Amino acid sequence: MKTHRLFVLSPLALALGTLLSSTNALADDQATPSNDIEEIVVTGSYVKSLEKAIDLKRVNIGFSDSIVASDIADFPEQNLAEALQRMPGVTIERNKGLGQKVNVRSLPSEFTFVSINNLATASGSGGRDVEFDMFASEIIQSVTVKKSPTAADEEGGIADSVAITTARPFDYDGRQLVVSAEGAYNDISEKSDPKFAVLASDTFGDWGALASFAYSKRSNRTDSNSGINFRPLSRWLEKTGKSQWQADQAADVLLRDTGISINDRKNKDETSRVVFLDKVGDRAYLTEQDKWGATLSLQYKPSSELSLTFDGLLGNFDNHEDEYDAAAYTASSISSLEKINQYDSATLSDYGITVLTDVDYAATQHEFLSKENSQDTDYQQFSLTLDWQLAAWKIYGIVGYSGAEKQAETTNLKHTAYRPTRTRYTSTGGETLPSSNPNTFDMYNSPDAYLFDYYEVNQEHINDDKYATQLDFKRDLQLDFFPALAQIQFGVRVTDKSKERDYGTNRVKGPSEGDSSWVGVRTLADSQLTDISNLVSGGEYLSEVDSKVNWMQIANSYARNELRYTGFSVAYEPDQYYKVKEKTLALYAMADFHFDIATMPATLNAGVRYIDTKVHSSGYHQVQNEDGTTGFTAKPVSKDGNYKETLPSVNFALELTDDLLLRAAASKTFIRPALTDIAYKRSVSLNEFKYRDGNPDLKPTYADQWEFGLEWYLDEGALLAVSYFEKEIEGVVRESLTGVVNNVTKYNDNGTVDGIYDFDIYQKVNAEGSYDVSGIELVAQLPLSYFDEMLSGFGINANYTVLDNSLTGASDLGIPTPPEGLAEETYNVTFYYENQRFDARISYNYKDKYVERIERDMYPVYRNAYGQTDISLGYRVNDMVKVTLEGINILNEETTGYTLNPVFPTMYEFSGRRLSLGIRGNF
Repeated sequence: MKTHRLFVLSPLALALGTLLSSTNALADDQATPSNDIEEIVVTGSYVKSLEKAIDLKRVNIGFSDSIVASDIADFPEQNLAEALQRMPGVTIERNKGLGQKVNVRSLPSEFTFVSINNLATASGSGGRDVEFDMFASEIIQSVTVKKSPTAADEEGGIADSVAITTARPFDYDGRQLVVSAEGAYNDISEKSDPKFAVLASDTFGDWGALASFAYSKRSNRTDSNSGINFRPLSRWLEKTGKSQWQADQAADVLLRDTGISINDRKNKDETSRVVFLDKVGDRAYLTEQDKWGATLSLQYKPSSELSLTFDGLLGNFDNHEDEYDAAAYTASSISSLEKINQYDSATLSDYGITVLTDVDYAATQHEFLSKENSQDTDYQQFSLTLDWQLAAWKIYGIVGYSGAEKQAETTNLKHTAYRPTRTRYTSTGGETLPSSNPNTFDMYNSPDAYLFDYYEVNQEHINDDKYATQLDFKRDLQLDFFPALAQIQFGVRVTDKSKERDYGTNRVKGPSEGDSSWVGVRTLADSQLTDISNLVSGGEYLSEVDSKVNWMQIANSYARNELRYTGFSVAYEPDQYYKVKEKTLALYAMADFHFDIATMPATLNAGVRYIDTKVHSSGYHQVQNEDGTTGFTAKPVSKDGNYKETLPSVNFALELTDDLLLRAAASKTFIRPALTDIAYKRSVSLNEFKYRDGNPDLKPTYADQWEFGLEWYLDEGALLAVSYFEKEIEGVVRESLTGVVNNVTKYNDNGTVDGIYDFDIYQKVNAEGSYDVSGIELVAQLPLSYFDEMLSGFGINANYTVLDNSLTGASDLGIPTPPEGLAEETYNVTFYYENQRFDARISYNYKDKYVERIERDMYPVYRNAYGQTDISLGYRVNDMVKVTLEGINILNEETTGYTLNPVFPTMYEFSGRRLSLGIRGNF
């Protein structure tokens, strides 16, 4: 029987091929250096694909989980991240209704190492985390999540590694042509989007060729009452000179209305424990995305002993987002407290924090912001892979390149009105109302009051390049003097990575270059205004919320056409440039041992990996002009860094019975710091009174980890598994105060002096100490026919992960908080039914609350627990054609967040349901 391998065609892909025995699959896998189990063989049945995933889990030496082509195909998804979310221990981070980043075992996304065809993936971000939204899932063949690394793995990651593969021509038996098409509808934007994919593969004697292409378009509207955050009262209490009245008035009103007396206005530990709402915003987004991906695989395979393969992966992700924001910034530079209507000193009393929940402000800065966010990312990956059986040796080699180039443009058209108004918390966020001051106004319906500030255009260009060369040797052994030693393997890998960034900005303030005649003169009413529901399409703003607002705003298309004068351009600024280079040499050796304990077969894999890393970073430091003029001067700087590490690993499996398997694993692993964090540069944040410095001396974050588990393989493809794991994580990268620059003059947008302040210097450092993460993971795949034949075709596929972690003090106020991105509880449950003609699935994914960021390095901001329900229905018209109906977020769950406690919400966001109808076929 020949091996068949399925190319993924999203929810509309047709799962092809026949199921191969686990023995043959394992034999094929021995050609790969790291036991990746690259040959993924499936049928057109979702049930059979689950059974195959179990086979792969069983034969792997370490803890792992896999999804295969039809498993991905049988669920609704918008990109690769969403295709992975139903794997045990895997959750995703969503952004405006779209899965964007992957978390494994609830740890932060930057702790996950991702590879495609054994090459580390590039991305357009500045971090190590991968932007999964730029990958079309249609071009992906299989995914394996490795939860216990071997020495042969390039880097284990702390949260574990995600290994992605694409298809090759000899994975199929003869000629294949697979096509699919789909239309999807979003119920908020009320727009329909197309998606299609095609794959063609054939073999010609010793040669084979495979090509695939996938395209999708996505239009999605998101309504959000968001942007709400704490601001410490030090904002005004530290004012001096001509602004002294703001400090005095804030202190007097605080004492009068709450009884709180400030003893030292310069003591941040005291003044930061009285907070108010810095901003309340109503936002509407319209996101339009075009994405395509293509693969090409050319394979020369004259025999089972030799295979030479070229794999190419190309893709483009064009993301355009219109954002319209009606916002009130209570902490304006000319404002102060006027009257405290309500405050809360009880909810956060454990931290000594009083929240001013309902306040009249003297001069809130009201803004209408029309913003465009455009990103165009080109992705490419090329590799040449050798699999060669030379006498008793199996040789594996790869030479490859992975690159991403991102061109981004953001615009912001800003109109401002300073008026006394009232801002307060609501059950879902916050709102701004007219105050009792006679000079107040209705911020949503007073376009004549808003004056033009500027129309700003920012452009950014990022190049991310990664080169790799690897050579591995493997040999099976049968030694009379050491019969337990079954295999040895060793190899070397060299990588060269670089990330380069350019950035520039230009502001329009008048009808021509250098002209500022519009500033403070032109009003919002002088431009063409459009109702918010027409700007983003789809009807009334935040229709799910009882408290509704409506306003008119300037369209981004109008701003682009009318406000950019002839000859307008944006030049890259030398002081915004940085480049980071990273070169690594890795050597490894490991061995497999097969032996019996009593009458129970055992397998042991033990090895060690040595890594030598060199870093060169260059950029600029921004320092205030020494000649007394307004602004900052950039000085070029560069620095080298390096680190070396030895990473051991052990994986053990023991067959207690034919159906019951015990596993154990232990390893030391790391994840490297983000390239943007090691870029040697200094940037200034005027609003936060901070400098931020890069740090080329950053070291990786390390983890000592171990795991113990039992896996019970039952009849009819059933599985019950439980494992306990612990990770001791040290060297976590945190932003820390490393210095102070005294007497920095801060200027307002109009050039006037805001004040003279001491600016803190913050830098990413490896935090001292460590924290522990432990957890239990449960997996249950149960065809219900196992209990009763009357339930044939029904089944459940579920997994649950719960974590316990020691808290860390990432807050400058000493507020204990878990690591950013870590959720304590996640689970996925899928109920399914399948027969020869019809299949149905309903899936629920849940992720517990987690810290999204530390606001101003003081106040933890949480993303609330989120659960989403998706469905999939399929009807097979004949052996070649299948029709599908699928739904994403069918219960229309909202995304919410809060600061420290849910009574202080930060966001309330709707992205709507998404329904799709499609057809797929094999010809």
